[in-house]
Amino acid sequence: MHMFISYILLGVTLAAPIGPVNAAQLDKGLKNGFLHAWLVGLGAMTADVFYMLCVYFGLISLIEGEFIKSFLYLFGCFVLTYTGIESLIGAGKVASSSLRNHQTLRKSFSSGFLLSISNPLSILFWLGIYGSILAKTVHSSNTNNLLISSAGIFIGLLLWDVTMAGLASTFRKFLHTKLLILISILSGLSLIAFGIYFGKEAILILFF
Repeated sequence: MHMFISYILLGVTLAAPIGPVNAAQLDKGLKNGFLHAWLVGLGAMTADVFYMLCVYFGLISLIEGEFIKSFLYLFGCFVLTYTGIESLIGAGKVASSSLRNHQTLRKSFSSGFLLSISNPLSILFWLGIYGSILAKTVHSSNTNNLLISSAGIFIGLLLWDVTMAGLASTFRKFLHTKLLILISILSGLSLIAFGIYFGKEAILILFF
């Protein structure tokens, strides 16, 4: 039980640092409420599970080549920059109830999935974290430990997803409209900054 709880805490710790997904969750929660913010996180978690499976089945080596890495960085640059600009454009409507009618649940889920699946750092992240857990489990020859650790990490990610969605939707109810707009703008700028960073990394791989 102690080991299982430690892996849940690991999952929470992995999801907690501010990044593109958290910024997008905050933005969606302010504009559209809890369910949309939660689905952004759920989409990101789906991408995380995909990467976990890639590590487990040894497929991660297929996407570690320089060309594939540069493509992923460029794709991440596009997705993050586009999402950030979309967030900035919609910042002035953060207090408008009519905005809900134009945002589908499917779009919220897909945006979270794209943000995570297009993030090259996710590949390195899961290769380092989950890869080390996998190596340790193989060394101890205990498959049950792998299932326990995987389930614990997944539950931790889910807990943080619910927490972020709850915080974002709560902010919407209690914060002043101008402050909500400011937070939405900062979220958009954060996404664009991550996009620029990935674009720079792609250029370094391709030309240097």
